Amino acid sequence: MEFIEITEILIKLVVGLSILNVWLINRDKSTPWRGGNASSMQEEFAAYGLSKNAMMIVGTLKCLFAVLILISIYYKAVEYTGAIGIALLMLGAIVMHFKINDPIKKSVPAAIFLLLSLAIIFI
Repeated sequence: MEFIEITEILIKLVVGLSILNVWLINRDKSTPWRGGNASSMQEEFAAYGLSKNAMMIVGTLKCLFAVLILISIYYKAVEYTGAIGIALLMLGAIVMHFKINDPIKKSVPAAIFLLLSLAIIFI
């Protein structure tokens, strides 16, 4: 296996597992990256002016796309769907942070995952 293949697998593992961690394990925990003064995912979506249903839809999509990215390590056919989906959702997250005038630092994780998703697409 060459360096680029190993790098791509590592990026996919970081993106896929990190997204699943945020949405399945740490959804109800406070982090310095949450929008506004939110201490949970539901509070964060409320800060953005979005409903619990919107949170469930976004969470389901993020987990689906994260799983597709992980599956794409073995089955390349789903790679673009997963990576484009995460990239678009991360772009949306950045927009939401700007919408509520969050400090730039709160957008950093979304920006990193946007860039990593783009790397998956273009590697």
